[in-house]
Amino acid sequence: MYKGVNIFGEPLKTCSENPKTGFFRDGCCNTDERDLGVHTVCIVATNEFLAFSKERGNDLTTPRPQWDFPGLKHGDRWCLCAERWLEAYKAGKAPQVDLEATHEETLKIVPMDLLIKFALQKTE
Repeated sequence: MYKGVNIFGEPLKTCSENPKTGFFRDGCCNTDERDLGVHTVCIVATNEFLAFSKERGNDLTTPRPQWDFPGLKHGDRWCLCAERWLEAYKAGKAPQVDLEATHEETLKIVPMDLLIKFALQKTE
């Protein structure tokens, strides 16, 4: 599997193996032209964000075994759609982001400075 590049131009780190995340369910926020949702932002889910997403019609808490989706809970790491993260940010509900596990394609949708404000790890 192609290993992507993060927002710093470095090799993409794993976002989550449990639950197994990513458009390709490879644990990473890899993407290609088939990923119409651009599942590239590695987040740490919060109850507030999960409730926000459900209100917007994207229930991330209910298990969907047919899609190999266990349902998320507070503290789970997940490759989120870049547009959904930006929507959550505008609503004041954005979860933290693992920058080293967030794919560079995210920068076509979300500005770098916003991602850095919500970083799990602080940059120099």
